[in-house]
Amino acid sequence: MARPRIYFSRHGQTDWNKIHRIQGQVERDITEQGRREAARNGRKLKELIGRAEGFDFVASPMRRTRQTMECIRTAMGLDPQAYRTDRQLMELHFGDWQGLVQAELADKAPDLVAARLADKWNFVPPGEKAESYAMLSQRVCRWVEAVRRPTVCVTHGGCLRTILQRYSGLSEHEASSISISQDRILRFDDNGLVWL
Repeated sequence: MARPRIYFSRHGQTDWNKIHRIQGQVERDITEQGRREAARNGRKLKELIGRAEGFDFVASPMRRTRQTMECIRTAMGLDPQAYRTDRQLMELHFGDWQGLVQAELADKAPDLVAARLADKWNFVPPGEKAESYAMLSQRVCRWVEAVRRPTVCVTHGGCLRTILQRYSGLSEHEASSISISQDRILRFDDNGLVWL
């Protein structure tokens, strides 16, 4: 059976993205730049799939992904609220590191920063709910494998890294470090993954 085509978008820029503050599962709004990125992705999707008859629209329940999905659907000429959310698409939980910037981490926990650099894919930050990319990959790829119809999905950079690692042959090291654009669409089907 053919894999249903999925069009992925990362959420638009937030104020914390601009200053490289670790968001994880902390709620942030998208910026005006983020709204422009989302609208660009919506126009691109309209060009590719028109009114998307038969498509499912799914977003992470985080505020920044919902805002992005609503901008995308508006740019496509669709009801901005007519989509669903799925918790499996939430960003990696960075535990006690959420809200910090790299310089703060380097001061507070240089040994843990070094451990993460040595194996970013499997490293679990301190904190009760913290996850590694390996753990995130399990829930995100479980969602991907359950998709049964063409879908537009808005999710997070960490989630897209796990998809790229699992389905495009990137090594764990490459996938955990790759930059994920906020103004491009990632198409996934039987022909593989392609940035649009």
